[in-house]
Amino acid sequence: MRSVTNFLSGFALGAVIGFGVVLLVTPYSGEELRTRVQTEVARIQGEVKEAAASRRIELEQQLSSLREPRTPSTM
Repeated sequence: MRSVTNFLSGFALGAVIGFGVVLLVTPYSGEELRTRVQTEVARIQGEVKEAAASRRIELEQQLSSLREPRTPSTM
């Protein structure tokens, strides 16, 4: 468990450092960068919502098929 915690801590620290470096070397102005980031975040949120809705439909169909009464099989 400790190795997983160490890995996740290192991953998070690397992500923060990487994000900071990207902000320092980006060729865009602050306003343009914020706009681009907001647009990308909105796109990703839309994709996640669509995927979640699709998965929910699949799971509801599976649940309804499991709730249907079973007929005894003939031998």
